[in-house]
Amino acid sequence: MDWKPDRQAKKAIYKQLAEYIENGIADGTFPPDKPLPSDRTLAKDLNVNRSTVVAAYDELESNGLIQRNRGSGTTVSKDIWGITKKRIPSWNRYIEAGSFLPNLPITQRIRKEAVEHKLINLASGELSEDLFPLKYLREITSSRSFIGSLGYDHPQGNAILRETIANHVRQYRKIETNPSSILITSGAQQALHLVVQCLLKQGDAVALEDPSYNYNLPIFKSAGLRPYYIPVNKNGINPDDLLSLHKKHRIRMIFLNPAFQNPTGALLSEKKRKAILEISSEHGIPVVEDDPYSLTSFSGEKVSTLKSMDMNGNVLYISSLSKIVASGLRIGWIIGLTPVIERLSDAKQQIDFGHASFTQWIANDFLESENFHSHIENLNKQLEKRRDQIVTSLNFYLGDKVDFSIPKGGIHIWCKIKKEVNEMKLLEESIKRGVIYVPGYTMGSQKGFFRFTFARENEGSIDEGIKRFADAIRSI
Repeated sequence: MDWKPDRQAKKAIYKQLAEYIENGIADGTFPPDKPLPSDRTLAKDLNVNRSTVVAAYDELESNGLIQRNRGSGTTVSKDIWGITKKRIPSWNRYIEAGSFLPNLPITQRIRKEAVEHKLINLASGELSEDLFPLKYLREITSSRSFIGSLGYDHPQGNAILRETIANHVRQYRKIETNPSSILITSGAQQALHLVVQCLLKQGDAVALEDPSYNYNLPIFKSAGLRPYYIPVNKNGINPDDLLSLHKKHRIRMIFLNPAFQNPTGALLSEKKRKAILEISSEHGIPVVEDDPYSLTSFSGEKVSTLKSMDMNGNVLYISSLSKIVASGLRIGWIIGLTPVIERLSDAKQQIDFGHASFTQWIANDFLESENFHSHIENLNKQLEKRRDQIVTSLNFYLGDKVDFSIPKGGIHIWCKIKKEVNEMKLLEESIKRGVIYVPGYTMGSQKGFFRFTFARENEGSIDEGIKRFADAIRSI
């Protein structure tokens, strides 16, 4: 066998071998009348463990491509193209060949651990159930009759809800807009997908924050975009870095989270916001503003959005109720120029024919009610308490072993371990001790960082979680 595995490839060697043999069966390299090499022989020829060959043969056998018989060895199935056997598709190959890339394995692992095991969850970027406005939402569903349509709604979302959102962002976020410039989405995540898929093309250069939630999102790679990164510190990005990046790479779109940024908690100053808008206007680069947290200012001061300062229509504004009301409502929105919104709306129609009527009704009634303001006030008080607790716990259990900036809003705190550690080993040790968080390298290029989210657990669990994390550090 002349073929050799690629030991530098991300694909497992047994999968490479199984794929090679399957292709050989298809093109006649491995005919049905000749046996395949034995496990031991093939392992020796390829200089791999025998278990690797066994795993490859197991996969081929499960797909009906080979037969393994005692005494006669391993052969290609003689009835592979016949009618007495049904050939099973090689689903693994289909899974790997899809153009839409999966999340990083570590991201999948964190979500799985958080859902399946009773860990102290300092990883999930959502509110705990006791922070949901359940009382108010139950009043809406139990005491008011649903008056919406049960058929397909307007392509951009329910007209009444879009009017309510226009009033909401005018009051709370100082954004002047109208219902025709708003598209209702299934949370901010779908909004981001629509922007990437509809407004950019393969090979386009985009500017992303480093670190950021977007840093390792597969949607950018799936779309074939070229991401370039702008460093973020405790004061956000430096607009001069953005300008330098554009001069080198001709940036087509800028993605920013200016208010209590995920994961650093940074709040971009008004001076920097103006500078970014000037760069955008001078060079004609659109800005996508992701704003999940601007209403979570612990001081109570209103945070100006980029969109509120945008006089030329350069900013596409994305927000949702996921981080401030309830993630399960799946209510988000995009605000932009009407032709852009219509283009994104057309794509959303192709995906899901518009948003669910019931959740739009609930969201509309809650945004219109006086209870919304009361809820936000209480939410910020509770989040501030949890922020204070995680700061206290980090100082008590880790002291001078970590550095961090204290966020003035949002739900995340970004920390750096001063000593060099094996980040994967630290995560495994933390999971063993019953606490989970997000390793920083999944959100940025620098090592030694990690993100704790303090919205998911109460103060007692936060303290215990940091204690367990500190124990994990000491153990490695």
